[in-house]
Amino acid sequence: MGSPMQDLRQPPAPAAPNDNNLLTLTHVIYGLHAFSALSGLLSAAFVVTAFLSGWPSIIAVIINYVKRGDARGSWLESHFRWQIRTFWFALLWFVVAGLLAISLIGIPAALLLVLGAGIWVLYRIARGWLNLLDGQPMPLGS
Repeated sequence: MGSPMQDLRQPPAPAAPNDNNLLTLTHVIYGLHAFSALSGLLSAAFVVTAFLSGWPSIIAVIINYVKRGDARGSWLESHFRWQIRTFWFALLWFVVAGLLAISLIGIPAALLLVLGAGIWVLYRIARGWLNLLDGQPMPLGS
């Protein structure tokens, strides 16, 4: 029996025949998300706005949904889940910020929320991509 303090990450599943193609595709998806998010740093747009509305990120999420069945059962499945959840939670925080911005009093809170969501998106892209480079899955439930 393992101790309760064990690492919660699942060990990588054995390599499947198409793992190299799927691994490359997962790198491409992180790259598309990163390109969209970083364009928010280089322009007047917020990171989260660029991430959610940029074509590269939208294309990446579509690829995630189309190819996640191919990743099912492999250690890359956790990366697909991580990428999809990053997109949808960023959208949720953006909508909440939009609702806050409706009132004059909520505008400062909305700006803080959008900035925080942008930092969170950058963190999720960096952490996921670094785990992918290390050949590690993302934690369960993430």
